[in-house]
Amino acid sequence: MLQLPPLSLYIHIPWCVRKCPYCDFNSHAQHGELPQQQYVDALLQDLQADLPYVQQRSLHSIFIGGGTPSLFDAGQIGRLLQGVRQQLPFCDDIEITMEANPGTLEHDDFAAYRQAGVTRISMGVQSFAADKLNILGRIHGRNEAVTAAQSLATAGYQSFNLDLMHGLPGQDLSQALQDIETAASLNPPHLSWYQLTIEANTLFHSKPPQLPDDEALWQIYRSGQQRLAELGYRQYEISAYAKPGYECRHNRNYWEFGDYLGIGCGAHGKITLLQPQQVIRTVKVKHPKGYLAGNYLYETTEVAAEELPLEYLMNRLRLMVPIPKAEFEARTGLAATLLDAGMQRGADKGLVIVHHDAWELTEQGHFFVNELLGEFC
Repeated sequence: MLQLPPLSLYIHIPWCVRKCPYCDFNSHAQHGELPQQQYVDALLQDLQADLPYVQQRSLHSIFIGGGTPSLFDAGQIGRLLQGVRQQLPFCDDIEITMEANPGTLEHDDFAAYRQAGVTRISMGVQSFAADKLNILGRIHGRNEAVTAAQSLATAGYQSFNLDLMHGLPGQDLSQALQDIETAASLNPPHLSWYQLTIEANTLFHSKPPQLPDDEALWQIYRSGQQRLAELGYRQYEISAYAKPGYECRHNRNYWEFGDYLGIGCGAHGKITLLQPQQVIRTVKVKHPKGYLAGNYLYETTEVAAEELPLEYLMNRLRLMVPIPKAEFEARTGLAATLLDAGMQRGADKGLVIVHHDAWELTEQGHFFVNELLGEFC
């Protein structure tokens, strides 16, 4: 039976100092003064239109992403969070994450954002090597990243995350591992460590850099995985590692096929409705000009029942823990037996272990998720 899952809120702030050559997110280079007050007003009006989707739930988590949200001053972030709280209730232990870059703390320090209501920072470091930062188009250097991370550790946050990339142009194993060592020395409770991929509609796609070959990428990934485990970071998702008790609640809600409202330019949302029983997705207007004109909703679409199993699995298989059959039924409203044939084919290939009440990926299965997903296409 379809049940209402936890509810999160994603808030998109689309501006950044300049567009990085690998970035395919909806972001726009800053030109002149940002319309901070006007945009916060628009976000709160956008949220008000989505309130029927709340269905008497409290917010489980908030994630302010971008772009570079730290281009907004702490006063506006505080006004935004206060406005959200006035429209819908917060869980007592709500997690409120804001993305920040080391080179964009122009208005306030991390303590000011903490005072504004942010409980967790996710900082885009990507690398500590000067040549790699230059290739990636980052506006900060190694020293700025280290100083910013040290400031986070003393600013009173519940947790903070450092984003790192691997498989960078010209990167060898020792350089990738050195980035991990430097990051770990700053004692972040959470690390995101993911491979650089070349996405369409990016500068790297039109002018591809020379990346490490597949054998080197595999060696970097396996060696980095092992070193992170030795350092006390447990891998709980394909590219996320955390010390015990510091997993990102917001991202876990995505991967567990939870619900989330999405407000801001180009923001996506996923909502479960009980009357009528359906799962819908929302997309907001992408460009700031149209959004600030008061045109918030771009489209709403229903996820067809026959598409729900694959949609669920594409998210849930990112996590490193077994999938309870009861969770599949609660999040999709479908019988778990619908997956039996595909999961059995996966088990025959050594990708899955089928338990009475759950499915569990094998170590091989975690490396060949797309092959398993192919059984449900």
